[in-house]
Amino acid sequence: MIDPTAQVHPNAELADDVIVGAYSIIGDNVTIGAGCEIGSHVVIKGHTKMGKQNKIYQFCSIGEDPQFLGYAGEKTWLELGNGNTIREFCTLNRGSHIGSGKTVVGHNNFIMAYVHVAHDCILGNNIVMANGSTLAGHVDIGDHAILGGYTMVHQFCRLGAHCITGINAICTKDIAPFILVAGHPLAPHGLNVKGLRRRDFDDTRIAPLKNAYRIYFRSGDAHALTLEKLRALEPQSHDIETLLAFLTSSKRGVLR
Repeated sequence: MIDPTAQVHPNAELADDVIVGAYSIIGDNVTIGAGCEIGSHVVIKGHTKMGKQNKIYQFCSIGEDPQFLGYAGEKTWLELGNGNTIREFCTLNRGSHIGSGKTVVGHNNFIMAYVHVAHDCILGNNIVMANGSTLAGHVDIGDHAILGGYTMVHQFCRLGAHCITGINAICTKDIAPFILVAGHPLAPHGLNVKGLRRRDFDDTRIAPLKNAYRIYFRSGDAHALTLEKLRALEPQSHDIETLLAFLTSSKRGVLR
């Protein structure tokens, strides 16, 4: 299952059914789980640990050193879960010693061509990153988020679960869960209703979120007052609890 032109380091651990395409290089301290398919001209460096059923397309760079001027060869990691698709020319870097030391990509993510995931990023599950999306270091992305083409995310920003960004979005603050953001400058444009319905959110779940959106993003009230109003809604919905937890833990501020 390994092309004769590929180079696999003797210390790399590959499951028996892993496919490695022509001219790909699998380095030391790389672990690749069952059912993975590595295309041609892919470079995977350690320390990288990859789960099962991942498909890496041609010309990707996986587990390379962090693009961080202070990096001096410290031992850092990249971890990928199961079922991820990583399309052509993507770059996923390992963590750095000033962060957690680890870049983590969860399960069943669809990462399109020319995407960059920098050091110490944490990606959840079922995320879609469209072509050219770029994450600076220490970015966190929640489950089911969708990043439109060429979305740029500033370091230390968080994108909440089920949010969606428009094309060419420039994110310099945290993006709250469940909402749609677009435009220049970037601004909220309502709930990601279509995405929520695709994930089996019914009207009884969406209605409290619409109310919460009006309170936080449209009322014009001060941040502290909107949080108090949301706390009054919290017993109505676990989703409101999720939203509140995100808003109250923000360090960069939330886009409003």
